[in-house]
Amino acid sequence: MHRTRLYAVIIDAPRQEASRAAGFWAAVLGSTPRPVPDEPQFTDLPEAVPGLTVAVQAVDDTARYHLDIETDDVDAETERLLALGATEVDRWLECRILRAPGGHLLCVVPVHSDPGFFAAHARTITP
Repeated sequence: MHRTRLYAVIIDAPRQEASRAAGFWAAVLGSTPRPVPDEPQFTDLPEAVPGLTVAVQAVDDTARYHLDIETDDVDAETERLLALGATEVDRWLECRILRAPGGHLLCVVPVHSDPGFFAAHARTITP
């Protein structure tokens, strides 16, 4: 048994356009872009969507969106999503990058939220 929740909506932008994209999405969503210390590829858009992290990520790829699912058991959640039809694409640090049926990317990440927020909002998944 583990717990999981939708943690983030990530706006992936080609590296050369990421700064402009962050400014654009910050204005659209009424936020102020904030670079993430120690992770220069990310720009947070704080409070753009209450309860969710919204960020722009500079990528060496085409523009797209992806979701981050946070969990207290990355291995178990990854296995669950694979059983539901996802395929594993890659790994980055502690994160698993998956492709859902239909082609959308999603990442399974360890808990990043405040532990109390995670406890209050995550769903319990039973095998």
